[in-house]
Amino acid sequence: MATMQRYFFSDLGVMFGRSLRYIFRSMDTIITATITPIGLMLLFVYVFGGAIQSGTANYVNYVLPGIFLVAIASGTSYTSLRLFTDVQRGIMDRFRSMPIAPSTLLWGHVLASLVFNGISLLIIVLVALLMGFRSSAGILPWLAIVGLLALVTLTLTWVAVIPGLTARSIDGAAVFAYPLIFLPFISSAFVPTRSMPPVVRAFAEHQPVTAIVNTIRALLAGEPVSQEIWIALAWCLGILLLAFFFARMVYKKRTV
Repeated sequence: MATMQRYFFSDLGVMFGRSLRYIFRSMDTIITATITPIGLMLLFVYVFGGAIQSGTANYVNYVLPGIFLVAIASGTSYTSLRLFTDVQRGIMDRFRSMPIAPSTLLWGHVLASLVFNGISLLIIVLVALLMGFRSSAGILPWLAIVGLLALVTLTLTWVAVIPGLTARSIDGAAVFAYPLIFLPFISSAFVPTRSMPPVVRAFAEHQPVTAIVNTIRALLAGEPVSQEIWIALAWCLGILLLAFFFARMVYKKRTV
């Protein structure tokens, strides 16, 4: 065990490289993961944008933070699918028989997810720029945006690990992402919550997407962030810890 811990980072590098090669050999998955968010952005900006009173002159600026979250939710489903494939093909059992740190297989997939989703978000930003997106944010706000999006990605990726390890079918491994993709539609991501019926508005204003979206939107606009940044961080860290705990518990049961 001491030997495995000693070589944890070298083992992690191997597993991370393996997951990255898997991604770059199938770049179509990155394209697929960005199609839906970009399609939604085009739909909302050019079809619904003129009818939505968002309080901003440039609707693409308003909608972009929500598109980020849809893209991350869509992208993390591929982590679940890749992990499910490892389980079904017996690759996990092969790695278990080798003298490597056991958790590096999971961490390899998780870190590769950060790269995968980072590329997807970059593509979306480039498309948004072509659509007229502009930001007055400086370097520090952009670093804060990148950090928050990385935290969201890390959180949803650990959520994705659980169905990846427990699903009995490939559809079951991916279905967890559907409610996550749908959640931004019941938030401030696409329309102001003040336009919603009271019950829906109450839910929208007290779920994590609204706090995350409002924080990113303020940062992009170069405006001071409100207390919602702490709410966003609390949601992310709370879900991350729970997902990490359950994912490790399920993984240990599979490798006993």
